[in-house]
Amino acid sequence: MHPLYAVIATRMVSTMSQSGSGDEIPYGTVTWFVYAGISCFLVIFAGLMSGLTLGLMSLSLVDLEILQRSGTVAEKKQAAGILPVVQKQHQLLVTLLLCNAAAMEALPIYLDRMFNQYVAVILSVTFVLFFGEVIPQAICSRYGLAVGANLAWLVRVLMIICYPISYPIGKMLDCVLGHNEALFRRAQLKALVSIHSKEAGKGGELTHDETTIIAGALDLTEKTAEEAMTPIESTFSLDVNSKLDWEAMGKVLARGHSRVPVYSGNPKNVIGLLLVKSLLTVRPETETPVSAVSIRRIPRVPSDMPLYDILNEFQKGSSHMAAVVRAKGKSKTEKQEENKATGKDQLTTPLLSKVEETPGSVVVDIDRMCSKNSCRYI
Repeated sequence: MHPLYAVIATRMVSTMSQSGSGDEIPYGTVTWFVYAGISCFLVIFAGLMSGLTLGLMSLSLVDLEILQRSGTVAEKKQAAGILPVVQKQHQLLVTLLLCNAAAMEALPIYLDRMFNQYVAVILSVTFVLFFGEVIPQAICSRYGLAVGANLAWLVRVLMIICYPISYPIGKMLDCVLGHNEALFRRAQLKALVSIHSKEAGKGGELTHDETTIIAGALDLTEKTAEEAMTPIESTFSLDVNSKLDWEAMGKVLARGHSRVPVYSGNPKNVIGLLLVKSLLTVRPETETPVSAVSIRRIPRVPSDMPLYDILNEFQKGSSHMAAVVRAKGKSKTEKQEENKATGKDQLTTPLLSKVEETPGSVVVDIDRMCSKNSCRYI
């Protein structure tokens, strides 16, 4: 409690300086009541400064911006009024502490003229402790936004009055300590989301599915195509020379996929995609060859390509499925330029039909990793 030490020190200096001169002001006189009023004002003023220091400095710029965007009507108005003041954090801090210290230093001087030294010390410590520290900070710690918004005008006036002192000190603190405007990092956002889930048991509103989706979206930027693909060995595919008989049609229906990879000879030699909906007109008893059905070309992407880039390609409406290629000895840019020149990896497959999916959504069915010796799918 540094204000208490300031009061006691000031009281000791005042006692030493006035021990040989100056008498107590008689009780009941006009001067006594004037001094009493000034003392009460100093206690209240010091309490306001102490409470505002805790209330305003505990509100970060991120919290205020969140309240401005998603709070109630009253919270939006209060946050808008406080934000210009809190933006000058160090200057605000110096102003509030300077005013608080001035009030605490002046209080014992007036109490010493009203009471004897022992009563003055007891009253100073009591008033500062309860009315200057405990009560204001307890109120402002709970209602800091409302109190700060209602007293923002007073803070602005004090910042103007204390400008010659608070501005240079605040600038010095800005240079030495910097600004405390750091946003949440990706890991912190994930932790924040998990805390607000219902499963955390802390009263959160997010369900398990919502938490999983948000956390997955945050992780997606760090994942590549190679991390998300499914091995070719685990993927159902059809030979281009096979027949669409009852057995083959049954396997396609049992898998339930909307697209099936098609290979030629070796299962790792994938040549394209077969849309299952195109089999509606195929009769199993005719044993139509797979080669007779429309086979779509599958686009290829580098194995180190971020998943968000792949999703952006999907959203262009060019493909619903991509093949992941591990290009050895060539950079990603060189490989893409070569693909464009040869026309091998053009994105020609439609992304999502309006009948199948909701507009704006992306579903990755299969992803493939293909090289000279191996091929994989998602």
